[in-house]
Amino acid sequence: MKVCVVGCGAVGSLFAAHLARSGQHEVWAYDVWKPHVEAIRQRGLRLSGAADFTARLNATSDAAEIPRCDYGIVATKSIHTRSAIAQAARAFDENSAVCSVQNGVGNEELIAEHVKYVIRGTTFPAGHPIEPGHIGYDIKGDTWIGPFEPTNTPMQRVEELAAMLTGSGMNTIPLKDARGAQWTKLIFNASTNPVGALTLLHHGAATFLPPTGQLFRDLIEEGKAVAKALGITLHGEPWDMVMKGANAPGKHKASMLQDVLAKRQTEVDFMNGAIVQWGEKTGVPTPLNKAVWALIKGLERSWEEERESAVGSR
Repeated sequence: MKVCVVGCGAVGSLFAAHLARSGQHEVWAYDVWKPHVEAIRQRGLRLSGAADFTARLNATSDAAEIPRCDYGIVATKSIHTRSAIAQAARAFDENSAVCSVQNGVGNEELIAEHVKYVIRGTTFPAGHPIEPGHIGYDIKGDTWIGPFEPTNTPMQRVEELAAMLTGSGMNTIPLKDARGAQWTKLIFNASTNPVGALTLLHHGAATFLPPTGQLFRDLIEEGKAVAKALGITLHGEPWDMVMKGANAPGKHKASMLQDVLAKRQTEVDFMNGAIVQWGEKTGVPTPLNKAVWALIKGLERSWEEERESAVGSR
C-alpha cells in the first residue's frame, strides 16, 4: 500500500514515522516546511519522548512528486486544509480514501471537494517540533476513524486503514459513526487550547490551577450541550481526556499555545468558532466559547497590526 501524509508537522510526523517503521507500506510525507522535508530526506524522521526511533521515508514539498496513493492522511492545521488538499489531490483517484486526523470540525467537507472517499478521524497523540527532522512525541493515545457520511465511504476502507495504523503502533479504532469521537475531541480541544493559549500555561498547569481548571469544565459543558442538541452521542467523557493529558509526562503545550507563542494564525475558528456556530443553529447558548474565540481573534489581530506597523516604519 502507498500512503501519503499531507502535512508532516508534529501529528503528521507521528503517523508517517510509525507507518514507515513498520516496513509494510510505501510512505510519502508532503509538507511545505522545506527544512523539515530536507532533514527527513537526509537523516530520516526521528521521534523522541513517548517513543524513540528514526524512520526512513519519502518526503517532498513538491506535490507533483507524490505518486498515486491508496490512502491519504491529512494532518495539517485546519486553516491550511483547503490549500493542502488542493495541492495533493492529484495523488488520489476514485479508488483512494483520505482520512482527516485534524483538530476541530469542518475539514472533511473541504477534503471531499477533491476526493471521492473521505474518512472522518480523531486522534489523541500529540507532539511538538524540536528541530527539522525531529519531533518530540509528548502524549500517546488512540485514534478513531469512520466513514464521512456524505461520501458513502465503504466501511471496509475504514477497517483496512485502521488495521494498517494499529499494526504500525498507532492504535486505531474503526467506528461506523465517528461523529461522537470527533465531537469529544472537539470539546476537549475547545476547552484546553484557548485557555492554555491565553494564559501561556502548559496543559497540566492549566488543569490543576483551580480557576482555569473550572473554566475547562464550564467550556466542556457548553460543548456537550451543543452535541446533545445535534443528537450526537459522545465517545467518552472530554474531562477524562483532560486528565489523561494533564497526568502525562512532561509539560505539553497545546497546539494553540504553540501558535500563539509563534504569533501565527490559530485553529480557533474550527474549534470554539464551530461550537458557537452550531450553538446558534441549535439554539444553545455558548457565551464562554464565544468569549474565548473573540479573545483569540483579538490576539491574532494584534499580530497583524504589529506586522503592518513594522512595514509602515521601514
